[in-house]
Order: sequence, then structure tokens, then C-alpha cells
Amino acid sequence: MIPSIHNRGSETIGLIRYLYGPGTKEEHTDPHLVAAFDPLTPDPGRDPKATYEQLQRLLDQPVNALPTAKRPEKHVWHLSVRAAPEDPVLSDEDWAAIARRMVAATGIAPDGDEQACRWAAVRHADDHIHIIATLVRDDGRRPRLHNEARRAQAECRRVEADYDLRRVPAGDGTAAKPPTSAERHKAEREGRDRTAREELRETVRRAVAGATSTDEFLGRLKDAGLLVRTKALPSGDLQGYKVALPDDRNRDKEPVYYAGSTLAPDLSLPCIRKRFSGNTPDQDTDMPEVSSGPAMARRRTATAAWQAVLVIDHGEDAQVAAYIAAAGEVLDALAKTSAAHTRAELREAAFVFERATRSHVQAEHGHDRALRQAARDLIHGGPALGRGEDGATTAMVIDMLFFLVTAAAHWHAKKHHAQQAAAALRAAEHLRTAYRAAADIPLGALHLRGRRLSQPLRQRQAACLRQAVPELAEQALTEPGWFALAATLADAEAAGHDPAGLLTEAAGRRELTTADSVSEVLVWRLRRMADLPADATPMPQRATTATPGQGHAVRPSVNRSDQPRRAR
Repeated sequence: MIPSIHNRGSETIGLIRYLYGPGTKEEHTDPHLVAAFDPLTPDPGRDPKATYEQLQRLLDQPVNALPTAKRPEKHVWHLSVRAAPEDPVLSDEDWAAIARRMVAATGIAPDGDEQACRWAAVRHADDHIHIIATLVRDDGRRPRLHNEARRAQAECRRVEADYDLRRVPAGDGTAAKPPTSAERHKAEREGRDRTAREELRETVRRAVAGATSTDEFLGRLKDAGLLVRTKALPSGDLQGYKVALPDDRNRDKEPVYYAGSTLAPDLSLPCIRKRFSGNTPDQDTDMPEVSSGPAMARRRTATAAWQAVLVIDHGEDAQVAAYIAAAGEVLDALAKTSAAHTRAELREAAFVFERATRSHVQAEHGHDRALRQAARDLIHGGPALGRGEDGATTAMVIDMLFFLVTAAAHWHAKKHHAQQAAAALRAAEHLRTAYRAAADIPLGALHLRGRRLSQPLRQRQAACLRQAVPELAEQALTEPGWFALAATLADAEAAGHDPAGLLTEAAGRRELTTADSVSEVLVWRLRRMADLPADATPMPQRATTATPGQGHAVRPSVNRSDQPRRAR
């Protein structure tokens, strides 16, 4: 159950007309009163003799009793309470009881307070009610509404338990401000998929991804087509910024600007600068430029993501918070540079994971340098075409990011960050879908190569698998991905690696029991660790000192620079 406290208004009659009217899309059906401060309150929805003006005068009576100079300009309080789509349809009596609980919890009308604010609850749909109140008590004083939004949320959690409704994860005050109903209606009228606030938040986050200075960040905003305003201190130093969509205008045809801090708590200029320079927000530092194409950028990102998984599993809280925030930058950068067939799911993954990047654990920036560099590499590597090596490395990096996001979900769950954990799990599902779209072609090619291997070679690779990971071998051998794994083991051997040693190392780095496909996870880990082509390009045979038939090729000097170090 979701409570939403809307912007305060100055006209009670206008809100009453909306609540009892047909709605913007004729969606309001049978509008009627379910509860009010007084049982005799007129109901224009069910009583043909009652009028909107009668209800307005009754609610506004304490306001109008004050001298004109003492009347609050914004005296109309508006709360909507909405049930989840899967919840049962509640009766009018149920909604009346919920309305009374909400006005008591928020301070509008505490239990037993006969001088409380006047209010009315209107139902015009099965799944929600609207509560309208005037912010002057019958004794002429103002109500105490400190933290009423948080108290409304807490009461909704209790309502869910009492009525056996869907349990919504509790928040902690670190979420971005949701779009207002007016912003949502405006987006619908203009045919936008998302509100201007949401679109701007996404664009600003993408501009932050891998940026190393304030100038670069602001330049990216302008390159993305946003209107940008900056505010300077008397010293000339920048204090903040605002952004607007060129085609988002108010009634006066002027652009509607949003400050970064109103888009999300971590998008204020001071917070963004902390990412640039570790723990010294007053100084910008540069990360090295790495010139690479999409495929190499994705390989480096896979390595950095694996290092981050180990830190999230074993690191200090402040370090973990920084890595999770940087993981959001990587997802933003990957979505921005992805091919068409993975772009939508990756964009959704980045969009929902945004909620998981903030909590009350303060991030200790600087430790996340490798992940932020990976985001920068993706941006500078440019868009992937989605085929060949960059298509295969996209599958590789999505596979690794799935583990990273899942690790973030587990960490948040342990810390009782309910909304963040739920957001990370939703992002993981989008990554799962994106992975299937990216992996089908390269895994299909590897599958064909694996089927074409000689029977003795496949048997040798199977024996190698049983030797290295006996507890997972039989599962892997029955999966469709086994042939791709067999081809990968053959490539590793041809490149001079010890397949059994690589398998042991790849399987031991993190548990595999929760993987959808053990064989596919091992394919991408092995191809990254052994620096094999991510697509199906066969490796040229190298001379080795292996005993024929034993599969233990020894490479004199194996370069492990691309492999992640274990967290200390």
C-alpha cells in the first residue's frame, strides 16, 4: 500500500471538483465519501442535494474564521493511499477505517482530538482513496505535521499486516523524490514514456558515469541536449546546477528546471564531486584515458566487476557502498553504449538499480576507482554493434554484472535495506533477460564448435571437469551449455593453459549453485581469465609440454594481469 502526499494547494474547491469529477481519462467511477471528520458531512457523490460548494465551505470554515492576514496561503492538504494491483478489493468500510488511521498517524486528526483539522476521504476507484484536509484546526492553530510522509509510510506497513495485503518494502528516506501526479499527467498528455523528472535523472546519471571533473560532467549534460544553468558563489566557485528538457515548458512557455539535488539525493553537485576525487570534494582528479574499442572496454569491465563482487562479499561497509554506487555508473554506461537488441533491458536494469545505489551507509569513494574507470572505458569505447567479439563480450560483462547486482541485493538484505534489496533484484531480472539476448548467438556458435569436437577430446574435457569441480560436473554435463564449455576448455588448452587448473580457479572464486547455468557461467569466466576470444573464433594450437591424452598443458608463463585479485 502506497501513500502519496501531494503538493499543498490553495483552493479546496478545485481539488473537490477533481476528486468527484470524471478524471483526466474518465477513470473516476462512482466517486463518493467513505469517511470524514463528521458523520454528517455532505457527500456530493451520493446525495443529489449536496454540492461541491457545501463540502468546501464545511472544510474551510476554520480557515475562513481566521483574520485574512493570518490565513495560510497553502492550506489544502492532499493524501492518496493506493493498494497494490494484486491486493483484494477492499470495502468502503475498510477504506474508511484506513482513512481514519492515516489522518491520525500523520497528525491531521489525532485520535481523541476534538479540535483537529477537518478532513474527508473520497473513493472513486476500487484500489485507492484520496484524503483532503484543511491545515487549520478548529481551535485556529496549525497541525503538527513533522515527518508526516514517513509516518504515513509506517502506518501503511501496519495496515498491510492487519489486512493481509502485499508487503511493500519499507523505505529509509534515501529514495529519489517520485514524480508528482501533475508531472505524471503531463507526461501522459505529451505521450512521454517517463516524466521529465525521471528522464532528467536518467540523463544526469549517465553524464556522471565515469566522468572525472565538473567541466566534463556539465559538458556531457549539454551534449545530451539538456538546458543547463549553474549557480556560482561570490568567490566564483560553482555551488550547484539545474537542468531542463528543451521541450518541457510551463504555462508561460518557459523551460521547467530541476536542481540536481531534487532529482536524487546523490546528484547534487557536492555529492557528484565526491565521486571525482575520493574523499576530497573540493578537488577534481583525473583518471587515465584508456583507448580501446567496445570489446576491450567490456573485457576490462568484466574484470572490474569481478573484483567488486569480492569486495561486496568481504569488504567494509563504506567500501561496499562506494562499489554499489559505481556499479550504477557501469550499468548506465553499458545501457548508453549497448546494441539495439539489449538496450531496452539494460536501460531498465540501470533505471531500477538506481534505488540500490543509495542508503544511509556513507560511501567511501576512491576504492571504487576501477569500476568508475570501467564506466569511463565503456563510454570512450563507444557503441557496440552487438555482433562478433563486442557482442560476445557484452554477454560476458552482463553475466558478471548479474553476479555483482545479485551480491549487492544480498548485502542490502543483510543490512535490512528493503527497498534497495528489492531494486537490485529487479535489476538482476532485467540483466537476466538482456543476457539471453546477448548470449544466444555467441553461445550458439560455441555450442556448434563443441559438438564438432572429436569424441575422445570431449571425453577428456568431461574428465577434466569431473576432476576440477566434482560437485558440479554432472549438472554441467547435462546442460545445453556443456558443448560451449567443452569448446572453451579446448581453446584454453590450445592457448597453453591447464584446463583443470583454470576450472578449479574459476569455480572456486564464488559459489555457482545459484547460477541458472553452471556451464555458461564457467564459459565466460574461463574465456576472460585465459584471455580467449569471447566469440567462437578458434585459438591457434600452441606448442605445449602436455602429455598426449592427459589434457594437462603447461604454459611456461601465464599472464594473469587480467584476472581479479581477491579482496584482502
